Amino acid sequence: MNANSDTYFSIAAPSEGLFKDNGSRFIALAYPVESEDEVGEIVAGLRKKYHDARHHCFAYRLGKDGEKYRANDDGEPSGSAARPILGQIDSAGLSDVLVVVVRYFGGIKLGIPGLIRAYKTSTADALANAGKVTKIAGSWYRLGFAYSDMPSVMKVLKDMELPQRAQDFGNECSIEVRVRLLVEQEFLERIGKTINFIDKLD
Repeated sequence: MNANSDTYFSIAAPSEGLFKDNGSRFIALAYPVESEDEVGEIVAGLRKKYHDARHHCFAYRLGKDGEKYRANDDGEPSGSAARPILGQIDSAGLSDVLVVVVRYFGGIKLGIPGLIRAYKTSTADALANAGKVTKIAGSWYRLGFAYSDMPSVMKVLKDMELPQRAQDFGNECSIEVRVRLLVEQEFLERIGKTINFIDKLD
């Protein structure tokens, strides 16, 4: 990850990979995600969908610098499943990614080297099928301002080409805007003179 940039790479869409060895099937499911809550919902959903599988191992990395991550072996020998999954996410230079590998046991033990190969290969297959996208790190802000200040506020938003949502223009106006990391300081300096309040949402 480039510390001087606010861009990083993730995957474009959910994707799937598959690896088979001695009757065991390893189905790797990769998802673009942005929060640990989202991760929890997806993992819970896959446990229900593939309820008859032996293991649901997963790893994820979140944020521009990948500072949030977790790896869960779900009953496989320590280091044989989740670490290879996370290793493939890192090798691909990705973040905001979750990979869950669902294992159906084929009756023959593969040993730790065999498990590492299976989880690594299935994950690599899923990530290769996903397609890579560039993401821009940033945060959503909620702004509150007087109706009379709307022209000044909207000029800043237009000048800086900031995405907007949740507009409410009554007697008291509010709007949510997304500010990319590289221009956050400039935005705060410019907008601070024209608003009543500002809340950072994420």
